[in-house]
Order: sequence, then C-alpha cells, then structure tokens
Amino acid sequence: MNQAQQIFGEPAERPKQKVRPFMVEWIQDFIKHSPFAVLATADTNGGCDASPKGGYPGFIKVLDDKHLLIPDVAGNKLFQSYENIETNPNVGLVFFIPGITATCRVNGHVRVIRKSDEEFEQLKLEVFNPDEKAKVLQALLLTVDESYSHCPRALGFSRLWDTEVIESNITDSPISKWVPGT
Repeated sequence: MNQAQQIFGEPAERPKQKVRPFMVEWIQDFIKHSPFAVLATADTNGGCDASPKGGYPGFIKVLDDKHLLIPDVAGNKLFQSYENIETNPNVGLVFFIPGITATCRVNGHVRVIRKSDEEFEQLKLEVFNPDEKAKVLQALLLTVDESYSHCPRALGFSRLWDTEVIESNITDSPISKWVPGT
C-alpha cells in the first residue's frame, strides 16, 4: 500500500479489477479511434518527459491484445523520450478521442523499431496536413503491462471539449506572447 492509500484509503474493488495485463476489446477499439495520445517516459534518474503524439484515428497500431506500434513522425529532433527509453524502457500512454470524456491508459515497456525491423513495414505516414518534412523515422513496439479506462472527471473538470471554450480560444487566444518555435 502506498502512502496516499494509507492516508486516504484503498480503491474500491471495481477500480482495482479494471486494471488488466492486456487490452480488453473496448480499449483496443478506443485506441483504433484515437487521433491523439500522450507518451510519458522517465530516465533512470527519474527525469521525465511527456510527448504528444497525433495522427489519423488509429495511427497507433493495435497489433494484438498485448502489443501496440507507435510511429515516430519527424519533428524537432530533440528525441527526449527516446533518450529516456535508452536507459528505461517503461512508458505510459493516455489516449484521447475528441468529444469523448473517457480516456484509456496503457502502461508497458518498449523497444525501438527502425527501418531494418519487419514491424516497420506496417507503418505509413498517417497525419492530417503533412508538411514536406513529415515522414515516419522510427517507432516503438510496446508490450502491455497494464491497461484500463480512466475516469472522465478530469476532462469534465477542465471543460476540455466545451465548444464555446474552444471557439473563444480560437477567436481570442489566451496566450498573448507565444511565438511558434520558441
């Protein structure tokens, strides 16, 4: 039992039972319809990174109930997640579908896939509005350690999918001094 559970109590039986060492059918379906995920990594010293990943719904490939293939599309070349993975292959993913308040989480361990690996052949560029630099450079093959649904409360608390908030932010950005690329 962790310290927070000692202070605030253990989870009820239902939340404990939803954490499984594989992806149930509806989680696989959720991932196949998700155009956006956040990949979390940490190095051996605990230095963390959270990297957004996006593309056509299902751009992260469900291979079976224990494996995902996560493409790496050319970007800023900082490769912070990959640097972490070199020393700690454990990762976490949170998947989102616009307008759906539930999310799903998958935790596991990965290995890097490059053009010389047969799994790479399953990948193609699946992004909206690609520019001239957009291409799949490499990928991660994730073996699932656990997967589960996540409570929709956080998305409700944030009003993340509220169309009035979205329209207001498009019309009058709340970020006044942001400069792309800085």
